[in-house]
Amino acid sequence: MSDGTPGWRPGLVALDIDGTLLKWMEGAGQTYEVIPDEVYAAVHRAYDAGAHIVLASGRSPHGMTRIADLFGLPRDGEDRLWVVASNGAVVFRYAPVEIVHEVTFDAAPAVEAVLRHHPKARVAIEERGRGYRVSKPFPHGELSGVQFITSVHQMVAKPVSRVIIRDPDATAEDFVELAGRLGLHGTDYVVGWTAWLDLAPMGVSKASGLEHVCERLGVAAADVLAIGDGRNDIEMLAWAGRGVAMGQAVEEVIAAADAVTDSVYDDGAAVEISRWFPPGPAEEPDRHAELRAPESL
Repeated sequence: MSDGTPGWRPGLVALDIDGTLLKWMEGAGQTYEVIPDEVYAAVHRAYDAGAHIVLASGRSPHGMTRIADLFGLPRDGEDRLWVVASNGAVVFRYAPVEIVHEVTFDAAPAVEAVLRHHPKARVAIEERGRGYRVSKPFPHGELSGVQFITSVHQMVAKPVSRVIIRDPDATAEDFVELAGRLGLHGTDYVVGWTAWLDLAPMGVSKASGLEHVCERLGVAAADVLAIGDGRNDIEMLAWAGRGVAMGQAVEEVIAAADAVTDSVYDDGAAVEISRWFPPGPAEEPDRHAELRAPESL
């Protein structure tokens, strides 16, 4: 773990998306997400200095490519971007999308166990490149792409890389308690900000996905700067040479990190990146990007 001693500089910057790169804004009667100019500029300074930029999110691949596009990465003629999706279960290059690593598992037993306690919960699995197969519609804006109604039995009849279970009538604390009590043998899990439970193959996390990327790039974990805010970032922050929690993160995420930066509303990701890749004296932010219809985690 880096303590920020002189001479250390990240060779790879791993960035969570929601709550780290993007912040929520309200206007014109709706909520939308914004990439702040300061964050955009800081990411590009790191990129220009030779650091590898890797997006690492719980989002599905098609929910992440539009973020890469908004950041303008990769640039024309340059090597494709590495992306860790689905909380580490899927690693791909972009553009175009090329899946280079994927881990699947039999999710049926864990899904059945959770639904015994939350029978009204919604279940979703990724429909690659299109959206999600869902047992019933998710709340507006929580999933990207099209939602295809499918029975739970059909969804988990074959191995999958990730299952989402969402109960709008429960709380995140309900799911934390339930997952710990059930054990969910043979399955890893992460609870989101709401009653949102991601089920994943055992041993799979953003950290394991980033390990795969680092092996391909020849970068050591000790040279990775990772920034995130959610429970699905805990393994990544603990694994990276320098793991930094966003200021609004819950205590268990902060406990896993080496340091805490400002909140997403104060451009905390830009503050941390700028520590290692400072702006030039004449740098002025000159762009602004926003998008709608986020995907949780």
